[in-house]
Amino acid sequence: MKLRCVFILLIFAFKSFLALAQTEQKTSIVFHPMFGNSILTPNNLFYTLSKGDSIQIEAFKFYISAIELLKDDKIVWKEENSFHLIDFADDKSLTIVIAGASNIIYNTIRFNLGIDSLTNVSGAMGGDLDPTKGMYWTWQSGYVNLKLEGRSNVCKSRNNAFQFHLGGYQYPFNALQKVILKVEENKKVDIVLDIKNFIESIDLSQQNQIMSPSKQAVSLSEKAVEIFRVE
Repeated sequence: MKLRCVFILLIFAFKSFLALAQTEQKTSIVFHPMFGNSILTPNNLFYTLSKGDSIQIEAFKFYISAIELLKDDKIVWKEENSFHLIDFADDKSLTIVIAGASNIIYNTIRFNLGIDSLTNVSGAMGGDLDPTKGMYWTWQSGYVNLKLEGRSNVCKSRNNAFQFHLGGYQYPFNALQKVILKVEENKKVDIVLDIKNFIESIDLSQQNQIMSPSKQAVSLSEKAVEIFRVE
C-alpha cells in the first residue's frame, strides 16, 4: 500500500514538473546571417554582387543592447544589463535566450544596434563587452558597434581588403541606432541579417575603410539598420 502511494505521488510530481516546464517556455531570438539568398558562413566563400563582382566576408559582428518586447507600442518586458555580441563566426552567439519573458504577449521587438553612451563612458567591461572580443577602441572612442571586414576585387586597397568598424558615442558622431521589428505573437523570433544590399550601397572602389568615429561611420550605421528583417 505504501509503495502504491509513493508511486502515485511520483506520478503527480512528474506531471507537475512537465506542466511547469511547459509554462516556462523561454523566448529566443535567432539570427540568420545571409548574403542575398545565400547563407553567410565564415568559410571564406565567394559571394557575387549584383554587377558580377566577387566578395568574401571575413568578419561580421555587432552589438545589440537594450532589448525590449512591446505589445501595440507598449513595453511589456525589457532585459536588464542587455548587451549581446552577435558574431557570424560563432554559432552560439546567434541565439539569444531571454529569461523571464515567458508567457508574455508581444508583437514588436526593439533593440539598439550598438552600445549606449553611458556604457561607453563607463570604460571597458566584462562578458560580451570584454575588450578581448576585439570590439573596443579606447576610452575616448568607446566600443565598435558593428564590424564588417572582407575582400572584393572592386577594392583598390592592398589585397583588395575592406574594413568597416562603425562606432562612436560622442556628438556629432553618435552612431547608435534603434532597430524596431514587427513579429508574430510566439516564443521565437527569427531575424535575417542580409548584408548584400548594405554592401552594395557602398562604393567599395572609393570607400573601403572606416576605423574611427566619423560622419561616414554614422551614415553607414543608419544604413545598417536595414540589414535586419523578420522571417
